[in-house]
Amino acid sequence: MLIMKTVMKNMAAQHRVARRSLPTGPVTAAYERKVDAEEVRRDDAQVALAAKLDALHESLTSLPPVPLRTDRPTESSSKSSSPLLLLLTRSLASAQSFLRKKFHLWSFGPPPRGMYIHGPVGVGKSFLMDLFYASVNVPDDSCCNNDSHSFKHVKITKRRVHVHEFMLDVHHRIFVYKQKHPRDDAIPIIAQQLAQEAQLLCFDEFQVTDVADAMILKRLFLLLLDWNVVVVATSNRSPDALYEGGINRSLFLPFIDMLKHTFDIISMEDSAKDYRLETRADGQSYFWSNKDVHGDNNSDNNMQAQLKEIFGGTASETEAEAIHVPFGRTVQVARLNDRCAWFDFSELCYQPLGAADYISLCDRFQVLIMDRVPQLDANHLDEARRFVTLIDVCYESRTRLVLAAKVPLDELFVEFEAQVESSDGNEELFVSEKGGNSSSFATTMIRTKEGEQFEWSATGRSGVSLAQLSAANDLAFSFRRAASRLVEMGGKEWGRQ
Repeated sequence: MLIMKTVMKNMAAQHRVARRSLPTGPVTAAYERKVDAEEVRRDDAQVALAAKLDALHESLTSLPPVPLRTDRPTESSSKSSSPLLLLLTRSLASAQSFLRKKFHLWSFGPPPRGMYIHGPVGVGKSFLMDLFYASVNVPDDSCCNNDSHSFKHVKITKRRVHVHEFMLDVHHRIFVYKQKHPRDDAIPIIAQQLAQEAQLLCFDEFQVTDVADAMILKRLFLLLLDWNVVVVATSNRSPDALYEGGINRSLFLPFIDMLKHTFDIISMEDSAKDYRLETRADGQSYFWSNKDVHGDNNSDNNMQAQLKEIFGGTASETEAEAIHVPFGRTVQVARLNDRCAWFDFSELCYQPLGAADYISLCDRFQVLIMDRVPQLDANHLDEARRFVTLIDVCYESRTRLVLAAKVPLDELFVEFEAQVESSDGNEELFVSEKGGNSSSFATTMIRTKEGEQFEWSATGRSGVSLAQLSAANDLAFSFRRAASRLVEMGGKEWGRQ
């Protein structure tokens, strides 16, 4: 047995030496170092994606520069310039881009194609994109370490951002610009700003769930391409499934066509292995009490004692604090100390809060505790979506999220699917559970933005809009990502140091 182990170890060492002798790019080299350090297990789909990202890294060396901004109006120009002059100056960027592509001015080739990577949760999309992002602007000796192959040093501006944070930034830029130029179109100006700030944009968890965001993204991406910005995005959805079932989706379809024609679409759909689920959830970040089932007060008391230990102090030691949020809002925090805030589920998920609020909380606190988390299904669409958004924000910012729930983690999210069926000219929405523990509620309700309640039952309900169907299916889709991320976030090393 000992001889066999020695032979296997020698074979593995020989394989590493042979592999290193082959030319590799910085992403593959970084990935192989992770494999050699036994931080990850080799995966064929990940190896193939690393090679594609290496090719993109190589092409960044010929990325044309971003032209100087020439069409940003000032207070005086917006008042004194004629509409024709403003139109001509705003068209300059597109004309410059056309001439560069047509006649290859400045000895630069066409900008590299962007990359759209989609596949199931936990297959390594964000992991590989982050390795690629880290390799850009890294000097040769730092990038290569002891590897024999020398990589080209790419020096460009870059930005890596979650789509929630990116859209909040865009909306804030629109708001600020419109304060000074209420009659002007803000999107071309914002595209220029973004291009000047980052020639490489890396998006994590790219998704479109709102018609306003869909229209902004469609125009913004087209303009960013004109400004030679390279975009890399990861998503759980294929391009054809983006904003699926959304209201006025026909207006968004040209964006999907553009994405498919100008980006390299990389599918990891065959990689069904969710590596996050292999994480040992030993970080004491998820607690549940069976008090409601068995009336076990000791279980609930023990859970509360553990939460207090994580909190690290009594809430009465610090006064309530108002956390400032963009657009002039605040979030009230009643129980807090320097590093931790303690909330009830209702405080963060029954209130009209969103990604901007949660980002501000994560900027302020290293640890968030949420108590009384219910089992989540389609009964409360808005509350469940807010909870999923909170998980995404905490994951992106590496904020430790400690949950005290009523059910075990593998029963927290009840999978469901929604579909519309037509009968006698009426559209009916049907919801069926797909697994997990059955909900304790007999009736599922969905609430519109106007506050009107619709019942989902076994017999269906007439009058439910396609927008609500899209929202329901997006939530069901997000449940799988949220459950996977909570497992990874329960690891002992998770969180900001």
